[in-house]
Amino acid sequence: MRLMRDYMLLISNLSVAMIMHNAMMHVEATMNFQDLHELLRQELLRRINRGDLTGTALARDANFRQAHISNFLRGRRSLSQQGLDRVLAAQHLTVGELIEARPKPLELSASAGEPGAAEPGPAEHAIPVVSPAAAMEEPLIRPDLVIETVSISRSRLDGNRAQPSARAAHWQRFVAIRADGAQAAAMDPVIPAGATVVVDRHYNSLAPYRAQQRTVYAVRTGAGLVLRYVDLDAGMLILRPLCAGFPVQLLALGPRNRPEDAIVGRVCLVLAEL
Repeated sequence: MRLMRDYMLLISNLSVAMIMHNAMMHVEATMNFQDLHELLRQELLRRINRGDLTGTALARDANFRQAHISNFLRGRRSLSQQGLDRVLAAQHLTVGELIEARPKPLELSASAGEPGAAEPGPAEHAIPVVSPAAAMEEPLIRPDLVIETVSISRSRLDGNRAQPSARAAHWQRFVAIRADGAQAAAMDPVIPAGATVVVDRHYNSLAPYRAQQRTVYAVRTGAGLVLRYVDLDAGMLILRPLCAGFPVQLLALGPRNRPEDAIVGRVCLVLAEL
């Protein structure tokens, strides 16, 4: 019996290796195991939000502890290759299907007049105003997280280019936060005190959004969020305020972290009362 178990474990490990090898043969050089890991997490969250799956059922079917699965779904821990294989098998998914379904770094909404475009929707988007923590951590904004909503013309948002990371690609795209006094003072007059800042969470790239114009980002700094200009140098994110009275912050990236992991999104709109 022990020999049989050892044999089955060997077959399982070979299966994982073959899956990963075949998947990598069909994916761009920028796609890696971390990207596949994040695509799986987002697919599971979609199934949970549709009511097709629960965390308890997933833990049972994939033979994980409930806490392990909960932390994985919240992005607090990773799976090994063997763990990834168990979750895929439990959900009858393949790595190839995850890769095929991944979003491309293009505008996600169809434009009017395109073949197969959806019927025009309302003239305005209702953008949820949420806490900085929700903006950083919540893929989908539940009703209980919404402080209020702001109505913004579709024409002001639908033309925004998207360049999402694998982690954020399936997240609800636009959210808004209130700029507190410290946030506003560091970026005044671009962000006035009391302004409502709309963040595009599908733009996590440090590539300039507009030529000859600096981009303001919402950036994760530990448990907090700051609004700053961002540069990358020698494995560090350099967070620059507009006001010279505030210090430049250096944010070190871990060996497995990429710049887009810290970028919550691009500040695409600032709403302020006169």
